[in-house]
Amino acid sequence: MTAAAGFEAAGVAVGLKSSGNRDVAVVVNRGPLKAGAAVFTSNRAKANPILWSQQAIGDGVVEAVVLNSGGANCFTGGFGFQTTHQTAEKAAELLGVSAGDVIVCSTGLIGEGGEEFRAKVLDGVVQGVAALSADGGVAASEAIMTTDSKAKRAVAARDGWTIGGMAKGAGMLAPGLATMLVVITTDAVVDAAGLDTALRRATRLSFDRLDSDGCMSTNDQVTLLASGASGIAPDLDEFAMALTEVCGDLAQQLQADAEGASHDIAIQVVHAASDDEAVEVGRSVARNNLFKAAIFGGDPNWGRVLAAIGTTGASFDPYDVDVSFNGVRVCTAGGPDRPRDEVDLTPRATHILIDLKTGDAEATILTNDLTHDYVHENSAYSS
Repeated sequence: MTAAAGFEAAGVAVGLKSSGNRDVAVVVNRGPLKAGAAVFTSNRAKANPILWSQQAIGDGVVEAVVLNSGGANCFTGGFGFQTTHQTAEKAAELLGVSAGDVIVCSTGLIGEGGEEFRAKVLDGVVQGVAALSADGGVAASEAIMTTDSKAKRAVAARDGWTIGGMAKGAGMLAPGLATMLVVITTDAVVDAAGLDTALRRATRLSFDRLDSDGCMSTNDQVTLLASGASGIAPDLDEFAMALTEVCGDLAQQLQADAEGASHDIAIQVVHAASDDEAVEVGRSVARNNLFKAAIFGGDPNWGRVLAAIGTTGASFDPYDVDVSFNGVRVCTAGGPDRPRDEVDLTPRATHILIDLKTGDAEATILTNDLTHDYVHENSAYSS
């Protein structure tokens, strides 16, 4: 978070997590530029921090971001929205800024909250602001973890300017403009409109193509902040490419840490009629539980791939599709090709290639297999 100049961060523990680990993070933009952009879950069921932050980002100015793990503050009624409001106000008071320029993010169990939760979050803001430093990025990335087994961080350095980011997420990994909680910082000189354009381009090619379990969260948010501390205004296309690199790195880290997964699956769809159709086809396979269970069991069941893509509205002839598993073409022209026993599905990295033979577009969707551990972890999540 602090690889880019002009930012300070902190991560503190205030007892929101039973583990006693860090659970409140604060990221502050010291400027001179205070530009920001964000994308949010498209789930109609939105958590209170999302409702607040969607209003706060409207003017394109972001002074700080406050994040807590250990409680989603979602479906907690008017009290919950007041908690988010008070969180922003407390941060604003301590930093000497406007509460409307403070973004708030929360993650954890839905439907839990109350006086104790509010008191701990506000205490976390006080402690977090007091602990702010230019070396606080690692602590901040650890404070936003929930079921994550490791913190996720990424950096892209260019000639004189830098982009850095942190992310959390191990479950409910499905797209809707953005996924999980992500904060990205840059010291490049880019205004709010440029940040918004670049962020939407980057998330479309990264987080929006991560579909681990098909479950969209109520709290997903990606926030991008620019301090302008480098004094360099890069070409917007160059900036967007670097931002996409950071977002792609974080998305792959999220995939690799997905709850209970034993395979990281890249579903590459080629020769589609359009990018959107390539994404639609790839996502239909990524969300097919029969396919995901087959990968867990080491079964290159290409019939389940064809059955899944047949539910889409994409342009292709089901009897002219090729499917390969880890470099072995097991299906050609909608029929059997190489023997299934030639496919090795023991490596964690798994590549599925689907050739639609209808155009020049392609897309890759990232997903995971469906395992006993995933079911166990999510059956006991709130216990």
